[in-house]
Amino acid sequence: MQAVSAPAAVFAEAPIAVMKRVEYKYVLNRDQLAKLRLAMAGRMQEDRFGLTTIASLYYDTPDDRLIRASMDKPIYKEKLRLRSYGRATESSPVYLELKRKYDGTVYKRRIQTTVGEAAAFLRDGQPAPDGQIGRELVAFRDHYRTLVPRFLILYERTAYFAPGGDLRLTIDRNPRYRTERLELTGSTEGAPLLDDGCVLLELKVQSAIPLWLSHALSEAGIRKTNFSKCGEAYRRDSFRGRGLQEAS
Repeated sequence: MQAVSAPAAVFAEAPIAVMKRVEYKYVLNRDQLAKLRLAMAGRMQEDRFGLTTIASLYYDTPDDRLIRASMDKPIYKEKLRLRSYGRATESSPVYLELKRKYDGTVYKRRIQTTVGEAAAFLRDGQPAPDGQIGRELVAFRDHYRTLVPRFLILYERTAYFAPGGDLRLTIDRNPRYRTERLELTGSTEGAPLLDDGCVLLELKVQSAIPLWLSHALSEAGIRKTNFSKCGEAYRRDSFRGRGLQEAS
């Protein structure tokens, strides 16, 4: 691939390039989702994107150093992913994201780029853009040295926001994964990560969960979970690998 003479023209800061918030996750069945929707009426608005297919390509070292560390539930953990909204093309915008979590608070840094330029940055050591986020991406890449695609996580997301507040709520349907054909430009098929009829609810706030929502979650019997799409994909993939070894 030809060297990029002006990397800042290829990479660009996303509309929201830096995010800091607390995230809470819940797995809901159909009945619980229906009750939550009733409580949300008049309080939460669907964002302008509506139902969106999200695909995230997670990178790791060849020995799964990042995901294995994350599974141990440390006070600090970090991930690197390349995310697209809808199926990507070679020229459509995608987002290279660093996601870090420290003591329950999530910090995200992301840069807008393309599939090819992101791969060249990670595989061939091409430059990142100037600025703090670019330096963090370079430091992450150089620290782990060899980063390869490990999981492709896909789901259909509807996002909601509270007008005038900082609460954001997302509902992810049909979360799924695969460990082959790891590209954002291909199929959106994958093996399921949740039982049929269940969805993943995520609450993202910068302060506290509103009282009305706390009551709604309690009345519907909705409890917090440590569910991680990437962690569940790793668990299922490891279990599948053990099963294949035992059968051989």
